[in-house]
Amino acid sequence: MKLINTGFDDLWLIEPVIHTDARGYFFESYSKPVFEKLGLDLTFVQDNQSWSRAGVIRGLHFQAPPVAQAKLIRVLSGGIWDVVVDLRKNKQTFGKVYGVELSAANKLQLLVPKGFAHGFSVLTDSAEVLYKSDAPYAPQLQRGLRYNDPQLNINWRIPSGLTPLISEADKAWPTLKELESYF
Repeated sequence: MKLINTGFDDLWLIEPVIHTDARGYFFESYSKPVFEKLGLDLTFVQDNQSWSRAGVIRGLHFQAPPVAQAKLIRVLSGGIWDVVVDLRKNKQTFGKVYGVELSAANKLQLLVPKGFAHGFSVLTDSAEVLYKSDAPYAPQLQRGLRYNDPQLNINWRIPSGLTPLISEADKAWPTLKELESYF
């Protein structure tokens, strides 16, 4: 596996080693010993999987301490525009946005550390997303950041002609400015 620097502390793109032959391909999407050799000390405790249609925006979500979550995100089918916002007040990248295309074709994974809000939009007819987290889901600590916060100015790359499909909960999250008291 190869770590690709994103310009954000502890936020990594991971490029797996793909083994191909006439039968197809094989790769390790996660290996604790390999992660440890790369300096990534995480123990994942939960896997989550979602399927969404074109034009869906999910997020921006995070979980509050004491069970904040780090996530390892990958796409099983289709493609997404994966977006994170750094909410770590002590970092120079606080309030900055990072986006990357993750797809079944490119097999890239995004390792999102604790302290980031995360979301994605679906770029293809549909997408199936799998992510590991290092803390269990705690609904009482679920938080979010508004997907269309003008301060963040996120381009969700929704395919032309599609109206974004967003849950009522995701439409109601506060903006980064409104969240400042949280930090």
